[in-house]
Amino acid sequence: MSRAWVTSMSPNVEAVTNPLAAACESGYIPGEIYILENPGLSGYLDRVTSMLERVVVEYGSEQPEIAVTSLDSETEFEQIVEHYRAPVLAARETDGIAAVDVTPGRKFMSAIAFQAGIKYDAEHVFYLYLSEGQFYGRIFPDVPNQALDLIDFQEVF
Repeated sequence: MSRAWVTSMSPNVEAVTNPLAAACESGYIPGEIYILENPGLSGYLDRVTSMLERVVVEYGSEQPEIAVTSLDSETEFEQIVEHYRAPVLAARETDGIAAVDVTPGRKFMSAIAFQAGIKYDAEHVFYLYLSEGQFYGRIFPDVPNQALDLIDFQEVF
């Protein structure tokens, strides 16, 4: 069964990698990662994708397939929706599972990710909540468990 992880970029590498590490820790280890590359953040892409690959491998899986959706303008709303919609529907059509991460990215991108995850019935719509601001910018293993909460909005509603 395929497992997809759909997320977006951030200049804060931890905002992209920590939710994946928390999901892997909870047992959701994807084989495919879809990342939305925002204009102006391409300089972070290699580091982010390298870290995402490393997280998956560290949790005992093979190196995941990574697909990047590159935007020319961050207001290409239809392309942003399609970035989330296509992998979720593809997973459902093949009896796979898709998880949408709404943690990183611009607020409106997170809102679109949330809406698409719910509308297209992703198995998981994750948000990694840090209860203490002093842990922002720290990598997952360095953040105490009591300061982390991986929220799955599919379980909230």
